[in-house]
Amino acid sequence: MTPAKTSNLSRLRAILGGSAGNLVEWYDWYTYSAATLYFAPIFFPKGDQTAQLLQAAAVFAVGFAARPVGAWLMGLYADRAGRKAALTVSVAMMCGGSLVIAVTPGAAQIGVLAPIILVLARVFQGLSLGGEYGASASYMSEMAGAKRRGFWSSFQYVTLIAGQLVALAVLIVLQRTLAPEDMAAWGWRIPFVIGAGLAIVVFWMRRRMDETPSFVQAQLDGAAPARTAHLIRQHPREVMTILGLTAGGSLIFYVYTTYMQKFLTNTAGFSKTQATEISAATLFAFMLAQPLFGWISDKVGRKVMLMIAFGGGALITWPVMTAVGAASSPVIAFSLILGAMLVQSAYTSISAVVKAELFPTHVRALGVALPYAIANAVFGGTAEYAALWFKSTGAESGFYVYASAVMAVGFLIVLTMRDTRRHSRIVED
Repeated sequence: MTPAKTSNLSRLRAILGGSAGNLVEWYDWYTYSAATLYFAPIFFPKGDQTAQLLQAAAVFAVGFAARPVGAWLMGLYADRAGRKAALTVSVAMMCGGSLVIAVTPGAAQIGVLAPIILVLARVFQGLSLGGEYGASASYMSEMAGAKRRGFWSSFQYVTLIAGQLVALAVLIVLQRTLAPEDMAAWGWRIPFVIGAGLAIVVFWMRRRMDETPSFVQAQLDGAAPARTAHLIRQHPREVMTILGLTAGGSLIFYVYTTYMQKFLTNTAGFSKTQATEISAATLFAFMLAQPLFGWISDKVGRKVMLMIAFGGGALITWPVMTAVGAASSPVIAFSLILGAMLVQSAYTSISAVVKAELFPTHVRALGVALPYAIANAVFGGTAEYAALWFKSTGAESGFYVYASAVMAVGFLIVLTMRDTRRHSRIVED
């Protein structure tokens, strides 16, 4: 007995359904970063702006630290109960975290409990998102079909970026409609309320999604989901490859997205509104580029794209960050940031599919999620904190060297890889 062949309409419906859920998950996650400039003084009232942002960035990093645990638990669950079940649970957890942040009073009302509750809420969201990535990458890659797998799976990053973009758009609307004092006092809570509401809608949507043929076939074949020890023992090279690619890819991604908004204000001297609008514009163009780069990977292969992303990232990070820090025009800043982000599109557009193509079905969700979450926590989750720390010591350019070095390591790893488009372990079409 074999699972029914997936029609083009069913494939499209599954990709769109998975994408919508992914968007809301990442909107909830990025709302924290988008609103940090406003709520940092509420939860961390002591110190200057850099000190407040540093404390908020530390909480951001704590959320990332929870992601490996969520990846491990949800990866095991997704390889046992299915991609659909794991995706449904993860969005419910994200909803709860957003709601808690939305209603938590500030330090002026409840003292030290305010930042403690904030940390706990971010841990809960980190557990959720840790499980989301592996299940989502597996689901979308398995549903995409062999011929256009790079193109369709690129929509995972389209929706990841769209989630951040929607978070910024909500912030821009609030900035334009609320008085600054109202925005600082209570307006920043509105995006978290919106996120919790959207997550409820997605929870319902995900309960109605189809399971992937790959997972159904694995169940029919009686393939036992692998344990963590089996993953590391049987697939060490794949695990190390994902660790290395994610280290550089996540670090640079968070530099040009979440941290860039603060960098434009704190280093380049733009206003909060200008920084938000520049970030939103670059993210929008970045989002639109993902399917194009995913489609190109279906033609030329994944390895060529990864070489461009990591080799280019190692070479341009210092000059781009230096130039943005000295930019006096929003147009110049936008152009510099977008150029760097387009180079990274050669990685981000195929990030999910490259990782999913490395593993067999019965261990795919765990294999993608766990090493990704570990490297993302260590390098992506600390990107803002590391950048702000270098700035606080008066050696801001040291961060550019650090980021370039991590990208160079990723480039060396790419050189040792086979092209996963030609050697994919997703065998069901």
